Amino acid sequence: MDEQVALAPYFNDGNDTMRIVLLGAPGSGKGTQAKLLREALGIPHISTGELLRAAVKAGTPLGLAAKAVMDAGNLVSDDIMLGLIEERLAQDDAQAGFILDGYPRNLTQAASLDELLDRLNLPVEEAIQIDVDTEMIIQRIKNRAEQEGRSDDSEAVARNRIRVYEEQTAPVIDYYGERGLLTRVYGVGSIEEVFQRVRGVLAMREEALETQA
Repeated sequence: MDEQVALAPYFNDGNDTMRIVLLGAPGSGKGTQAKLLREALGIPHISTGELLRAAVKAGTPLGLAAKAVMDAGNLVSDDIMLGLIEERLAQDDAQAGFILDGYPRNLTQAASLDELLDRLNLPVEEAIQIDVDTEMIIQRIKNRAEQEGRSDDSEAVARNRIRVYEEQTAPVIDYYGERGLLTRVYGVGSIEEVFQRVRGVLAMREEALETQA
């Protein structure tokens, strides 16, 4: 894609890394942007939901532990999720960077993640918050539900998901902001327009890191 060619001077010379946390409310489009970044930067898109499903399917020790918790109707613990993330980051393709999507979801997870990444010497270099107005997000989720014939994305369900996000996950934005790692990106427009904004943020961050070096 054109975006990949344009990013090459900053990220694909074999010497640079980019470790990214992607933030945004449900329906903000961060998953789509994460996939585009994966293609453009050549680094893995690490979705905690996908990690969990893959571990359960593969029957790994952590996957079996997670399955037992879920079968009992409980939420998977932070320790299990961090274990899955650590296993994924140990793979060769993550040494050049990663895009973490869906984690951390609260301040406790953010602090635990930082401890893990510091221990692995893989600290976060950029946190990007994709900002979209709440009513627009609700409309996006409703439209998607209609297109896919899903009943689990009703307006009431969508508003509850946004409420939970605002109560638990939104404080993570300030967490990264206080550490000088956060950039907010306007998430309204075409997928390509939003991606151009994200790409610009990463280009500036990379230049800043090179200057510090």
